[in-house]
Amino acid sequence: MKLKIYQIDAFAKHIFEGNPAAVVPLEAWLDDDVMQKIAMENNLSETAFFVKEGAKFHIRWFTPTDEVDMCGHATLASAYVLFEILNFQDETILFSSKSGDLHVRKDEEMFVMDFPSQELLTCKLPDVWHEAFEVQPKECYKSMDYLLVFENEEDLFHAKPDFEKLKNIDARGVIVTSKSKEYDFVCRFFAPKIGVNEDSVTGTAFTQLVPYWSRVLNKDEFGAKQVSKRGGEVFCRLSEERVEIAGYGVKYLEGTIEV
Repeated sequence: MKLKIYQIDAFAKHIFEGNPAAVVPLEAWLDDDVMQKIAMENNLSETAFFVKEGAKFHIRWFTPTDEVDMCGHATLASAYVLFEILNFQDETILFSSKSGDLHVRKDEEMFVMDFPSQELLTCKLPDVWHEAFEVQPKECYKSMDYLLVFENEEDLFHAKPDFEKLKNIDARGVIVTSKSKEYDFVCRFFAPKIGVNEDSVTGTAFTQLVPYWSRVLNKDEFGAKQVSKRGGEVFCRLSEERVEIAGYGVKYLEGTIEV
């Protein structure tokens, strides 16, 4: 069986920036084991698969080791493939997923995702953070991921967490964030538990970051940056219980795989 595959750099204007994701459009679902093996072979933080089902596209996301319930950058990459390559003509793409319906529209050159915001619960700093990070955060919250707030952005730049210890956390991953001199805020994301030590740009992290920073900064629109090695700019807005997460995309690769 031959399948088309695309690799898109999400949250980037140029290749080799942002977060690369593989996208595999399907006519019908493959066995879960096959999709997991394709994601492992791709060895990117996420591979997205989608199947058209009526007016919607059912989307699923796989890391090299696990299927996940939500992924932002691979959703943006999938929207890029539909709008820019497969000539999808409607104004908005409706993806159905394990996390509910997700909308993506195109605003000039940017792709705007509409995701549900996540409720943040204050939590006690687990002992593993004292072992995993040299500098300790000033605040700790938990939802799908842990959200750790640091005093300044230099703490984020120099953070070298112990990935083996972070594999033992009771969440998908760890977001670290702080105020920024250039942006409203900056962040990084670590998820060794699901096979991604540090993600380049994590769209879903902003479903937690935006509600937090909206409360702290008393505003609803933000320009942020995930300060990973590749880095990526994210433009986001809080709208009641939803978060709009916007960014650019660029195609790096188009090919065929055989399974």
